[in-house]
Amino acid sequence: MDDPLAAIDWPRADFRVGTLEFLIGLLATACPPETDRAWRAWWREPPSAETLAAAFAPLAHAFELDGDGPRFMQDLEDLPGQPDLPETLLIEAPGEATRRNNTALLVKPDRIVHLSRPAAAMALFTLQTYAPAGGRGNLTSLRGGGPLTTLALPGAVPLWLLLWANVPKGPAPAPGDLPRIFPWLAPTRTADRYPATIPGRDAHALQAFWGMPRRIRLDFAANVDALPCDLTGTVDEVIATGWRQRPNGVKYAGWDHPLSPAYKDTKGGGWLPVHPQPGGIGYRHWVGFVFGDAKTGRSPADCVAAWHERASDVPAPVRDGMRLLAAGYDMDNMKARAFVESEMPLPGTGDPEAGRAIARLAEGLVASAEAAARALRRAVRDARFDDDTALDAAPIAAAFESFWAATHDAFFTQLAHPPEDTDEALEAASRKWLAVLKATALRLFDEAAPLDPGAASFDPARIVRARRSLFYTLEGYGPSGNALFAALMLPTPEPAKKGGKRAKAEMPA
Repeated sequence: MDDPLAAIDWPRADFRVGTLEFLIGLLATACPPETDRAWRAWWREPPSAETLAAAFAPLAHAFELDGDGPRFMQDLEDLPGQPDLPETLLIEAPGEATRRNNTALLVKPDRIVHLSRPAAAMALFTLQTYAPAGGRGNLTSLRGGGPLTTLALPGAVPLWLLLWANVPKGPAPAPGDLPRIFPWLAPTRTADRYPATIPGRDAHALQAFWGMPRRIRLDFAANVDALPCDLTGTVDEVIATGWRQRPNGVKYAGWDHPLSPAYKDTKGGGWLPVHPQPGGIGYRHWVGFVFGDAKTGRSPADCVAAWHERASDVPAPVRDGMRLLAAGYDMDNMKARAFVESEMPLPGTGDPEAGRAIARLAEGLVASAEAAARALRRAVRDARFDDDTALDAAPIAAAFESFWAATHDAFFTQLAHPPEDTDEALEAASRKWLAVLKATALRLFDEAAPLDPGAASFDPARIVRARRSLFYTLEGYGPSGNALFAALMLPTPEPAKKGGKRAKAEMPA
């Protein structure tokens, strides 16, 4: 490739991540590496444009966006009904009730009336891939509403390496498999006729990349007035003017997705895809996303797990600059609270034992940070609020989340040099890390509960008591302080004498 593509450039973060998923899925379907040797060959020498075009050609008919035959990501039937506006394809767009009652605050309606075909295709793919709950009969995506995607992300390298780093290994599908891979090539397995679509039995495993939970048909018209796309500003000869939908698309169950981490379902016993939660994505999630975590029942995405094995075949400059990209919609049922995105270091030594050592060190640092963050949260409540105030109340939760953000860089500094011996590495890091936790927790407490007569809920006696309790927890006293020191493999201090000056640190909730 003389002039390789470097990146995806959309005006929306969800489209950018969605396009990466689309391209990885396309490669996994058209030309997957069947062996490790095949993967290494195309990593070292990327295929030519002609080679890729030949691999994509047998699938081209599945990617027609308009016309009388099968349409990309759309129901095989020409669905009746009144069309919705194009902007309602976007996950954060105001719903029908919000528009009717004029209650939209941050996301106003009628911003996007015309979509170019590329923008419409990406809006459709993103909706089908991340589909949230949408009312009766409007089903969630194959991974549930607003799934989390994690990718192995090389640094400043051609786009090809980013995509190929995440393509799963497997056999190329046979031509007869295509209707089981692309559900729009066959009549829809509607949820009112089929209880669930299960991998292997009802569909090819590659349908994980091409799920179609919504029954949708796009409407197009010639762009005779040369109207620009309201999303990209480009002028297309044909524009999407609306879309029609019917309930009861494909209902999926039991699917593993190569690009999503999973957690153990304590009720059903299986594994379920992880979804973003309020507070964003940070280092407290890092161990589970990168290595898995048996204690919390987390498993990394297949693409991240595969990277640990592939890393030994990658030049050191690329390997050392690898990042973990984690992104997805934080959904509250049908409401999109945010599209969250985070990048964190992704170690890839190619040595399983070294990986386990890094994971154990990180687990100790995260467990100690969790103890300190919980102590801070409890102290802020004790200083300013009643005992029955929920710990997720805004001012209390803000201090908790600020703690994780403020200690983020220091955490990865501790992991900058992979340890050879976990115990020695934790012992060497523990005092420095404890100093970071202590300074950060006390600073954030002083900001959240200042000794300021003009501040809300000012009660100096309560503030002093709460700060003192927090301080002694950070010194290792009380059940929470003991847990903090145990996570860092530090000896706990001598217990305070009964009736002495030291206050007993309380166990944070």
